[in-house]
Amino acid sequence: MCGIAGLLFSKSSGQMDVPLVLTSMSGTMKSRGPDASGLWIGREGGVGFAHRRLSIIDLDVRSDQPLHSGDGRYTIVFNGEIYNYRELREELKARGRRLRTTSDTEVLLEMYAEYGAAMLNRLRGMYAFGIWDQQAGELFLARDPFGIKPLYYAEGNGAFYFASQVRALIGAPGVDLREEPAGHVGFFVWGSVPEPYTLYRGIHCLPAGSWMRVNGKGGSSPQRFASPAEAALQFDVNAMPRTQEEADACLHDALQESLRMHEIADVPVAIFLSAGLDSGMIASLAAEAGNDVETLTLGFDRLRDTPEDETRQAEKVARHYGLPHYTRFVDQPTFIEHRDRLLEQMDQPTVDGVNTYFISWLARERGFKVALSGLGGDELFGGYPSFRQIPGVVHALKPASYAPWAGRGLRIVTRAMISRFTSPKYASLFEYGGSWGGAYLLRRGLFMPWELPALLDPDMVREGWRQLATIEEMNAMVRPFGNLANVSKTQADFLRVSALETSYYMRSQLLRDADWAGMAHSIEIRVPLVDMALLRQISAVRASRFSPRKPGIVRCLRHPLPDEILNRPKSGFAVPVREWMQEAAAGETEAAVEDGTYADRGLRNWAACVHRALTQRGRSEVVPLKKTALSGTSVAVGNSRVV
Repeated sequence: MCGIAGLLFSKSSGQMDVPLVLTSMSGTMKSRGPDASGLWIGREGGVGFAHRRLSIIDLDVRSDQPLHSGDGRYTIVFNGEIYNYRELREELKARGRRLRTTSDTEVLLEMYAEYGAAMLNRLRGMYAFGIWDQQAGELFLARDPFGIKPLYYAEGNGAFYFASQVRALIGAPGVDLREEPAGHVGFFVWGSVPEPYTLYRGIHCLPAGSWMRVNGKGGSSPQRFASPAEAALQFDVNAMPRTQEEADACLHDALQESLRMHEIADVPVAIFLSAGLDSGMIASLAAEAGNDVETLTLGFDRLRDTPEDETRQAEKVARHYGLPHYTRFVDQPTFIEHRDRLLEQMDQPTVDGVNTYFISWLARERGFKVALSGLGGDELFGGYPSFRQIPGVVHALKPASYAPWAGRGLRIVTRAMISRFTSPKYASLFEYGGSWGGAYLLRRGLFMPWELPALLDPDMVREGWRQLATIEEMNAMVRPFGNLANVSKTQADFLRVSALETSYYMRSQLLRDADWAGMAHSIEIRVPLVDMALLRQISAVRASRFSPRKPGIVRCLRHPLPDEILNRPKSGFAVPVREWMQEAAAGETEAAVEDGTYADRGLRNWAACVHRALTQRGRSEVVPLKKTALSGTSVAVGNSRVV
């Protein structure tokens, strides 16, 4: 896991101190790679890479980056892990390629030299990288299909820039830092900034599962090479299991293989363990493989010995599997001590990620660099209430989608009254509920589009909502699931919701939060349940009548989870952030906002908005703030349990 940055500069546009710019970009990402740093400038001086290394595979300095191919034609900076690099390495050797290291970075570089962009679908891992082709005078950028690793790019003053974080691009010469309407509107709608947007008009996110080429004339449009939604559709009907036992065996083998691949490292690996089924399943598979891996659990002093305290159940799981375990409780003074840095490290605003920040802090305290997370299990196996609620709403309100004007009229008439008693979302039930995209917006949205003019400039709202094309885009993505042969209506609905949760909530919020929160403490968070090979292996099972659902998914485990974990009601991971911050002195909070404490970090004061958001009691309490990036308004978070 690393931080990468680079630029391609046209000298005809003027002068640029390339080493200085790259050093500055790299300096903003030090925590992503504290083990080594590297800088490379091309022979002509118009191209350069910077790298921050967190050494995980092949710890030798020979694998430091930027890394060059043996013939000197190609140079790479890479963030992530290629889990099948050993198999690919043997293939390259058989084809006559000579490799000088045992790193996955060199394998990735030589794969590109051998196959070009066609190699992307051969990779199993999480990745974002840039490769310079000296002979072609061309830069190649790519990002993994789920979007586990981030990659941002920008242009300005005749230069093209890319980096692992938005903050690295903010200070790059000539980048347009005007407010991006879609990024601002997207944050208020979803609680995170949806890709490919950021808060800045000139900074973009390379979409997940995409690549692009850049030369002296500029960058090409991103080209998609893979997506989870498409992969979920590409299964052999003849491979669908005929019995429950067959389905369980297929699922077990695929999960065990994914765990084995994700444990590959030259440093110790930990497991983030909660009282949930996903992390418990990973612990079970690790114990089955005979791995003496330490499990880590985060608790909160304010919730100790309450139903929301997961530490005791997690400890029982660890004991059940004979795994070493460590629990750490966080109290309010510890949170306040970390508050400023937590907000600073977010990189883009989000209403989540606090728990991941502190469990990563614990992992670092325990001396780890790598940890496995159960993230993705709910999306893969239908663990959210949305898998039940969204299909029910869509099928019940389908007739309303044929007369959208009626739904809008009903919302206009009823919204004031409904907002007095319950969530304003209910006013839009008939307006949005009849389509998959609309129903998903109702389920996951923090604010409805029609609420935003009270929070943001109305012109910005109109432009941002138009750019996002949220409902239309979601409807188009799930439409093919209605044409699957030999798949029941119920299973097609399951696959639709899985595609939506994976492509929106998981990608733009959960995975991005895992990246920034882990990297804030130099921790590489790996997600064995978010894996394209795993998805392809079990797609036929998921489409069958034996589709794995929680808690039935645990049938496939050779070493079952304890009964009290299996029978425990599903709940979100509770973090008492609001209570902590409300207990802090009100004067301190106001002073921090007023004196610009959070504004003076080059982040346009959005952190002040998030800071205030965490102190709100509910959606009705939307309090104006002065001079914030989000058009002078704070946002209240809808879910009071999880921040």
